[in-house]
Amino acid sequence: MRKTYRILADIVAVAVVIQAMAMVWAIAGLFHWLDSDGGSIDSAVLDSWEDDPPDFDGSIGFAIHGILGGMGLPLLALILLIIAFFAKVPGGVKWAAIVLGLVVLQVFLGYTGFDVPAVGLIHGLNAFALFSCAILTARRAHPTDQTAMAATP
Repeated sequence: MRKTYRILADIVAVAVVIQAMAMVWAIAGLFHWLDSDGGSIDSAVLDSWEDDPPDFDGSIGFAIHGILGGMGLPLLALILLIIAFFAKVPGGVKWAAIVLGLVVLQVFLGYTGFDVPAVGLIHGLNAFALFSCAILTARRAHPTDQTAMAATP
């Protein structure tokens, strides 16, 4: 169970990285589409985005970010918390709960950003906090101390 706990926490961290990569790909593709390919965005394009998204390189990044952030990460964080009760990692339940809390906050901030774009600043900052906590959570389940001093003979 410790190994499962560690792997799930690492997967949460990797998922945060994938989300950041997908979002940058999507925004860069959008700007390229607007600037070089003559694309345009108006309210009609935005209203029909889910049913008929624009076709530009990177547009799938928006979907990756939304699906992973809206469903994938919350599910992973919830499973991590459930596993934490059985993994017998010192402080494991607390750290898994912190990860879940940060994921819930991240989802809330993501959806709030549609109405208050400045919230995107906190959404980006919280992603760093979530990534860091997920890494720290995974390290708690390592069988040995992971410091440089422990690695020296």
